Amino acid sequence: MTRYETIIEDGTVYVASDGDRVEVGGVDAVLDLVGGPSWTIAYTSEEKERHPEMDTSDEGLTVDVVDMMAAMTHGEQFVRALETHPVDAPSDDPDAISPRLGLFAGKLLENLDSGLE
Repeated sequence: MTRYETIIEDGTVYVASDGDRVEVGGVDAVLDLVGGPSWTIAYTSEEKERHPEMDTSDEGLTVDVVDMMAAMTHGEQFVRALETHPVDAPSDDPDAISPRLGLFAGKLLENLDSGLE
């Protein structure tokens, strides 16, 4: 199964694709969406109780979000979904983000919450 890498170049995030690469948006915009340049791994009491077998030895570890982004790889279905989402934010809402950036940031948050596999 083909995996596509995340590329960070000149302050912009891209995802590789068969055609070349898909522009996601600015690194700073992604960092704003996820809460900053670092992420501290934490587990709720409920998660620990629900999954007692879960390894929580990394709790308290702080990771670099840009490093996590750069380590992300993506399946073909996700890359195709990115390609279909607009790269520009709606112009009628000054607080809006682009759908493509939102999709990518959502996946990044999922990875930050659950770790890279």
